Amino acid sequence: MNKEKMIEIKNVYKTYTSGPQAVEVLKGIDLVIRKAEVVTIVGPSGVGKSTLLHIMGALDVPTEGQVVIGGKEVQNLQNDSLAKFRNKAVGFVFQFHHLLPEFTAFENVIIPSMMHEPLNREKEEYARFLLNEVGLSHRLEHKPSELSGGEQQRVAVARALMNKPMVLLADEPTGNLDNHNSEMLYNLLLELNQKLSQTLVIVTHDQHMTDRAHRIIRLDDGRVAGEKRNVSN
Repeated sequence: MNKEKMIEIKNVYKTYTSGPQAVEVLKGIDLVIRKAEVVTIVGPSGVGKSTLLHIMGALDVPTEGQVVIGGKEVQNLQNDSLAKFRNKAVGFVFQFHHLLPEFTAFENVIIPSMMHEPLNREKEEYARFLLNEVGLSHRLEHKPSELSGGEQQRVAVARALMNKPMVLLADEPTGNLDNHNSEMLYNLLLELNQKLSQTLVIVTHDQHMTDRAHRIIRLDDGRVAGEKRNVSN
């Protein structure tokens, strides 16, 4: 197991306030995710899994505590600095693929690389490489409406990897797929972990995915309720 720390979550709290009401979602989370580790986060609905994932990915900020990604403390980054860091360092895959319907698979994949830097041939070649890696080299010019649900999610995975992120975060990535496509996506994510040493953190209710992770972290009531390492992994 690689000893390098990729994500450090230190005493993280998250409270959402609406009018006079305050809801404490995370209640002192401490976690370390290491480079090339595959970690699943599990637990009942409403215990803070997605909130924790969003904080890991700098989509949200903690009310209290520290978040370190790739050795960089990110909770205090502001505006452009935060957006650039998130764009470069973190890839996201959600339950719904969120592809742009007017663009082809190739264009959807390459868009993240154009957010802060101009397009070039190297980026175009890498986008094609990624689509080949996810088994869609024959679908580059197809728009999302011309792709199956499983194909759309594989495009979303390629898009998430376009900027060579330090960590790939997935929130219920198979929640909208049938069993066959879920299995294909599981295999793809694990293959990417093995071939690219890609760090993966996955929120899931699916026991099959959990059984194949290196480590399982269970949340309950906004706290880490336990963790387990899969010996076979």
